[in-house]
Amino acid sequence: MQNKKKLKIFIIAGEVSGDVLGAKIMKEMPDVEFVGIGGQNMVAAGLNSLFPMSDLAVMGIVEVLLHARTLTKRIDETVKEIITEKPDVVLTIDSPGFAKSVIKQIKKQPEGQTLIKKGLKFYHVVAPQVWAWREGRAKKYAKIFDRLYAFFDFEVPYFTKHGLDTVAVGHPISDGLVNSTVKKSKKSTEKIIALVPGSRMSEVKKLLPIFKNLAERLTSCGFVNYKFVIPTVETTAEYVKKYVENWSVKPELVPSDKRYELYRNTYIAVVASGTVSAELAMLHIPTIVVYKMNPITTWIGHLLIKVKWVSLVNILLNTSVYPECLGSDANVENILDHFQQLTIPSVRNKMIEKLKSADALWLKPNGAPSALIADSIRKSFGK
Repeated sequence: MQNKKKLKIFIIAGEVSGDVLGAKIMKEMPDVEFVGIGGQNMVAAGLNSLFPMSDLAVMGIVEVLLHARTLTKRIDETVKEIITEKPDVVLTIDSPGFAKSVIKQIKKQPEGQTLIKKGLKFYHVVAPQVWAWREGRAKKYAKIFDRLYAFFDFEVPYFTKHGLDTVAVGHPISDGLVNSTVKKSKKSTEKIIALVPGSRMSEVKKLLPIFKNLAERLTSCGFVNYKFVIPTVETTAEYVKKYVENWSVKPELVPSDKRYELYRNTYIAVVASGTVSAELAMLHIPTIVVYKMNPITTWIGHLLIKVKWVSLVNILLNTSVYPECLGSDANVENILDHFQQLTIPSVRNKMIEKLKSADALWLKPNGAPSALIADSIRKSFGK
């Protein structure tokens, strides 16, 4: 009896959160051949990455333009590799700009058109927040992708009305946190302050000076029982290590795989806008969200974005749970004001109760997102 052809997936992740989810999807599909681009988690799961994932970790209009040459080169390399590998599915996780550019190039090339006629599918994980800005992107996604895996049920109609097969799978980080065996440490006289500058070099370079000043100001104000800790990721770890060498208040650096232990034991977190704020919301940790981008990018964002906040928990609950210091407001004075408020028990408790009210929004009851995505792909190909 002839063996069935093994399913081949070209998987692409451009950021740390996508790399974590990508690795989980790979582990759910041990009999599938994976090729593509990923970080340390996907490499540990068996992927031989085409090039370093850090080359794709760029965000912001100006920032992307500054890295245009590298990104163009990586797009061309990826298209060539997909055509050579002839996968059954191209599965892209976030990094929508890169994903769309790759797919558009494949569709333009005769070899790519041949693969599509033979059944090549393009699936994407993480729906763009069209409910926050540029709703027209939903229609564009429907023209590019064959299937979209969204995190929340309310996102689905935005895309299905344009004919895009869309499946809600829950938020992937909630699965990791709910099933984590990490426990909260015994009480210590030291209160941990987590400083999280993000995973992209552009945001790290903007936020680390602010975090340095914050640590110094808090210490000079008499908060001597605070322990400052920075979780690092592979894309920026060396830069962070070198940058903090000369801090007068030395922070402890912990690797990304230890971050949940850090977060569970955090007193107050000061973080870049992004996935980490959702992780901390799920753990009910009082947090201040800070984001500082290129002024031009910030200005354009103010013109286009329809929601009041950038933190996902604020958006989902439609109220200001986490204070946000964005753009010109991302300075030490503003952060200190919010920080001092969060040392007041009544203020802390009120925030924690609001975070608990969002628990039901994160995780779907019928399985982990990685398992749901893997099962959906298998069914598409009768596996």
